[in-house]
Amino acid sequence: MLASFLLALREGIEAALIIGIIFGVLRKMNKADLKGVVWRAVAAAAGLSLLAAVILNVAGTEFEGMGEQIFEGFAMLLAAALLTWAIFWMRKQSRSVQKDIEEDVRAAADSTSTGTLFALSFLAVAREGLELSLFLLAARFTSTPLNTYFGAIFGLTTASLLGWLLFRSTIKLDIKQFFRITNIMLALFAAGLVGYGIHEFNEAGLIPALIAPIYNINHLLDDNGPFGLLLKTLFGYNGNPSLSETIAYLGYFISLGLILWLVPSRKKIKAN
Repeated sequence: MLASFLLALREGIEAALIIGIIFGVLRKMNKADLKGVVWRAVAAAAGLSLLAAVILNVAGTEFEGMGEQIFEGFAMLLAAALLTWAIFWMRKQSRSVQKDIEEDVRAAADSTSTGTLFALSFLAVAREGLELSLFLLAARFTSTPLNTYFGAIFGLTTASLLGWLLFRSTIKLDIKQFFRITNIMLALFAAGLVGYGIHEFNEAGLIPALIAPIYNINHLLDDNGPFGLLLKTLFGYNGNPSLSETIAYLGYFISLGLILWLVPSRKKIKAN
């Protein structure tokens, strides 16, 4: 539940911030009458995201045996790739995203057609929603469906409340610090998805285990026990992993760390 809550909170906060920026620009331009266009776009994007979530979950239940293992493996790796992209995108764009959105909204609001503003709002929210649909599918594979859905609903509700408080009160959220903390959590979750995805490919026979298992500590911390399941959901913990699974898990961390260290952020580029 904690993983789905974090994912939904993160994506929900991003969507709420974007919508808040759009409404702020419309208010400054004295075009509050266009808020209805934005809300219709948000509703359409939410509907598309919900439909995508249903389709993904239904598709997942149609597979059995090797087909199910392959589907879950690819879903895990795709979700990990999107999470990694989101981490790098936010690291690079966090300082300019508000300015970029404001410029796009001003251009759309000045347009003679409301279609441009609708498309801008729709795409901004739909991107977050579709990403969340895939993330929750991956999270469901490592947790129970009930816990996954409950955590997602709680996360989206919290994100909506925080978004409302941010733009209706004097409460300020340190957005930079928020995304820094969630980026660390999501990197750990993504590494777990990579390891779990390779585990599914091991089971399907697509990727050799090499050595299975390389160790077994389930007698100390069972990955099917209460605390073990929590670690499994959040960080991909496995009490008896294969060698290829472990290589993939550690390889992801090493690669991510090297890229973050070698590739400067936009702030460092400007400073130079």
